[in-house]
Amino acid sequence: MTITQTPPRAADKMGGRAWGVLLVLCGAIFLEGIDVAMLNVALPSIRAELGLSTATLSGVVSAYVLGYGGFMLLGGRAADMYGRRRMFLTWLVVFLVFSGLGGFATEGWMLLLARFVSGVAAAFMTPAGLSIITTSFEEGPNRTKALLFYAGTAAGGFSLGLVIGGLLTRIDWRWVFFTPVMLSAVILAAALWLIKEPPARERPPRRADFAGAVTVTAAMLLIAYAVVRLEHPGKDWGWTVASFTGGVAALAAFVAIERRSPAPLVRLGILRSGQLVRANVSALLYAGSFFGFQFLVTLYLQELRGWSTLETSLALLATGIDAILAPTLTPRLVARFGNIRVIFGGLLLAIVAYALFLPLGLDWTYAAMFPSMILLGLGFALAYGPLTIVATDGIAEDEQGLAGGLLYTSFQFGAALGLSAVTAVSAAGTSDTPEAALGGFRAALVVPLVMAVLAAIATASGRQLASTKDAKLASEDAIPAS
Repeated sequence: MTITQTPPRAADKMGGRAWGVLLVLCGAIFLEGIDVAMLNVALPSIRAELGLSTATLSGVVSAYVLGYGGFMLLGGRAADMYGRRRMFLTWLVVFLVFSGLGGFATEGWMLLLARFVSGVAAAFMTPAGLSIITTSFEEGPNRTKALLFYAGTAAGGFSLGLVIGGLLTRIDWRWVFFTPVMLSAVILAAALWLIKEPPARERPPRRADFAGAVTVTAAMLLIAYAVVRLEHPGKDWGWTVASFTGGVAALAAFVAIERRSPAPLVRLGILRSGQLVRANVSALLYAGSFFGFQFLVTLYLQELRGWSTLETSLALLATGIDAILAPTLTPRLVARFGNIRVIFGGLLLAIVAYALFLPLGLDWTYAAMFPSMILLGLGFALAYGPLTIVATDGIAEDEQGLAGGLLYTSFQFGAALGLSAVTAVSAAGTSDTPEAALGGFRAALVVPLVMAVLAAIATASGRQLASTKDAKLASEDAIPAS
């Protein structure tokens, strides 16, 4: 059969307002990434000034994870039900306010509260922003371009946040909180002007599934708390087991409620999409490997090598190449090879990057570390954006917020799981001498490697299915019309 290509349509070109909306939403995801990264760099200075215990300092990080992971599913569905623009703007204001309050903190509990509420705000704001993109840009080249640009900005926020956080901390750690306030104000002003709410008829009825909301939030909070506690396997393990058990029980209750609800918070049928499930599993495992590895490298450089915060940030900056490649190289590769193959290629690069870092030593030069940093940045550029596309592709418009909530829940839980796992493994051995501590780091580096391998296996199953589907379609096209 003869195939004729149609010329590009005018609709395939993004107009000025479309680019404006995309830049606003990219600014929000950049804000979320830079906020997390800057705080991580500033933690030692915060502890020194406020006299925080190790438990409280760890809690500052965990509080954000609990708020973010605990409310993400609810936040995603709220965007679908109550308006994406409304949820985005409302929680951006909350994020702005509580980030500012964190900068005025004089005691540990104030920081804990500020970070928890900031995490909750991000849990509502992030899926709302993603669903605005997936519903504003028609499925096809424009949406692919927008999502890959969005993914690159998110990665760039975290990478640049490490460096900016190091610079700001040298002035005063409180600027790590005040800087997001200024960025939030600019984004808010632009969003009020550019982002429009779709007509009410395009959204599902506003029926509150209160029981579902309570049980799923309780489940996510308890499971997130259990995952965070895995960092301390020998300390009060009973609480960890109890939290995990309670979370699973609440999740089971949530499923039972949703099956009987006439207007469920989460339509369980969405999980029948093999593509969506595989994308979320791969995202969880890959996020765990990526953030677990970065955490280990940070500890290795600062605690074993004695590098400064700024030197460590600059060393990790090479991974920020993803911010350049994601919106430029990745779209071309996706157009040629498809999302699944590009994701798989990115995961293979990550596996190589982790493997190259396994024989690290106490006298390693940065030149020896550099190949892993570059490969990891390239791998992230190839995997992160296409995972976002696959996880939201083919999902009904009135469930785009839910799909985004599921994806970001997977990313957040994966990151928490990876951090907890590498911390537990590295702390299991003795650290009386630098050589013994190095052995602990080498053992912990196996964790990101294994997680990346499992993510590649999960993706490969989708790649095989995609290849089979393509072959079937090709054979059908080869049959001449009668």
